[in-house]
Amino acid sequence: MHEDEEWEGVVAGKSRNMPDGSNLYHYLKVTFTDGKTKKIRVDGSLWNAVSPGDEIVKRAGSDPAKK
Repeated sequence: MHEDEEWEGVVAGKSRNMPDGSNLYHYLKVTFTDGKTKKIRVDGSLWNAVSPGDEIVKRAGSDPAKK
């Protein structure tokens, strides 16, 4: 995810992973308005705030947020 990206989508799933054994990363599977799906890394507060079916939006220069 790049800082200048803009998109809207619906949360299709949630997951967490510790690939390096010391840091916990939070991921959302997002279905975008164009129908494509992508797994994106988000901060823990957004991960805790959303559920599958919730809409999220990403504006240029900001982090993804619940719509």
